[in-house]
Amino acid sequence: MNNSGFTFRRVREEMIETLLDMGIRDFRVLDAMSQVPRHIFVDNALHSRAYENRSLTIGYKQTISQPYIVAKMTEHLISHTKSRGKIFDKVLELGSGCGYQSAVLSYFCEEVHAIERIKPLVTKSRENLSQLKIKNVLFKYGDGYTDKKLKYDGVLCAAAPRQYPQDLVDCLNINSKIVIPVGNSKSQQLHVITKLEGDEIQEDVFEEVAFVPMLSGTSVDGNDS
Repeated sequence: MNNSGFTFRRVREEMIETLLDMGIRDFRVLDAMSQVPRHIFVDNALHSRAYENRSLTIGYKQTISQPYIVAKMTEHLISHTKSRGKIFDKVLELGSGCGYQSAVLSYFCEEVHAIERIKPLVTKSRENLSQLKIKNVLFKYGDGYTDKKLKYDGVLCAAAPRQYPQDLVDCLNINSKIVIPVGNSKSQQLHVITKLEGDEIQEDVFEEVAFVPMLSGTSVDGNDS
């Protein structure tokens, strides 16, 4: 199986049909997912399984999330908006892995600030998005507990803290959301926290999920994950 977009067109369409069957309804999310070739984010040996609704290894004890979770988290992040195109100025992504979720977010943001704590994955992400000619994602080697000096229109996190960090709320603009898994290795649920006027928040809890823990510090090889 080669890397031709035409080769993968049928299985990519089947992936979108699966997402529809599983309840993803926002056409903007489905359109973005249909345009991002998931196979380039995994090793050649996994290309035949790239469009299945499953997580796949990307090395360094990490995985690329299953398409449904990527779609669902994106749908939560943009659900309070109606416009098409780049509806956000800046969005923060924590735990960007191989860059697949980053690529999907790039369709909705002027800039995606993507932070990854495992150094080789930062390099891999940059290579993947360069191959796709996506230029509005800025990858940074760091962790999710790094001080946030900017204000964001949304935060999406692909690692699970036991409790969400307060500084993530502090870096949100009003009426913006954090989409984050919260819990331990045995039980996690997807939380959506919306920052309201007057420093009030609204917290909604959704389905059970399974993510790697959110760790402090950086790693040169992922062995401390």
